[in-house]
Amino acid sequence: MANTATSTIKNLWNGGVEPFRASYGKLMMWFFLMSDAFTFSALLVAYGMVRSAHPAYEGSPEMFTFSQEYWPIPEKVYEAIPFFHGVEAPLVFVGLMTFILILSSVTMVLAVEAGQRMDKKAVEKWMIWTIIGGLLFLGCQAWEWTHFIVGDGITGANLTHNQYGPPAFADFFFFITGFHGTHVFSGVLLNFMVYYRTATGLYERRGHYEMVEKIGLYWHFVDLVWVFVFTFFYLV
Repeated sequence: MANTATSTIKNLWNGGVEPFRASYGKLMMWFFLMSDAFTFSALLVAYGMVRSAHPAYEGSPEMFTFSQEYWPIPEKVYEAIPFFHGVEAPLVFVGLMTFILILSSVTMVLAVEAGQRMDKKAVEKWMIWTIIGGLLFLGCQAWEWTHFIVGDGITGANLTHNQYGPPAFADFFFFITGFHGTHVFSGVLLNFMVYYRTATGLYERRGHYEMVEKIGLYWHFVDLVWVFVFTFFYLV
């Protein structure tokens, strides 16, 4: 009896096979996401501090002109949309990008749910749609970067100069959106790996689709981070 009690206590201290009813893989994914959240938080806090050090334009947005003195107004920077040259549509394109990414998070939820039902065909279908959503977002971001760099065709913005305002504005834009874009690209690769392994029947032979859930956590995190990036850069 004493040996049994001692063994039980040891198992409790060791966390058991699945601490908090989560597998080792899920726990490690959560640890990774927490550390990544700290990185994004530090970047966004740094952006907020640098921005607060620059004066904000307090006049009418219609009268605003880009200058090195004022931090640029987001709706004046991000007002272009593809194939509609000269049309001013503030934040419409980035709003579309956000919608695409959120929609891909919904398809990922459906893929996880299908995996829990052991529905191989449904997992394949929803993973494909998630991959398409990620690729569309990356394509939109590539166009946005191109437009941001080209600007008026003469100066534009890069890491050495910025037609829209203080150089720090472009520095943070490229670094933070690029860092997030790298996460989306990595997520697309991971999603494709999961789709391939699903299509070849690997998870069906294992008897579970836990990998879909683990990659799903990463994908939802990437979507959530974009909400904060969107708020900091495009709305505030």
